[in-house]
Amino acid sequence: MAAVVLEVAVRDLVDADLVACGFAGSELHLAQVAKELDRARRGEVDYLAVCTRAGLPVAIGGVDYVPHPGAGSLWQLSVHPALQSCGIGTVLIGAAEQRILARGLDRAEIGVELSNPRARALYERLGYVAYDEVLESWDQQEPDGSITRYETMCAQMRKELI
Repeated sequence: MAAVVLEVAVRDLVDADLVACGFAGSELHLAQVAKELDRARRGEVDYLAVCTRAGLPVAIGGVDYVPHPGAGSLWQLSVHPALQSCGIGTVLIGAAEQRILARGLDRAEIGVELSNPRARALYERLGYVAYDEVLESWDQQEPDGSITRYETMCAQMRKELI
């Protein structure tokens, strides 16, 4: 077996990247990401892309500074399915934590669906601790194009950054 090393860099996600981000979700989801890029231009959020040397995003995710005063809330994290479990999510989260620290904040928050134990295990390995469970909901686009409301229980997790 041969090993392949993929060099990646983290930068701000830009509108032109969205055409390459189909791995992250439906057209509805990418339209929401485009709205979040407007918030990034206003300084309310950071939206990051982990990119290959060719500049193509292979992971994206945001940090929202509004929901939890004194903390950055990681959300909408997504790694290309073919590259999951290769350390790219860890790179993305580390870069997001650095953005939080750069704003003078010392805590990161994240919600994870109870039905997603792989993601929760990653967050726990990175030092996040569950402190609550809440019902979350959002609109999602079905394969036939219809929009439905999705509800799920999420563990709320936090990490003190030092």
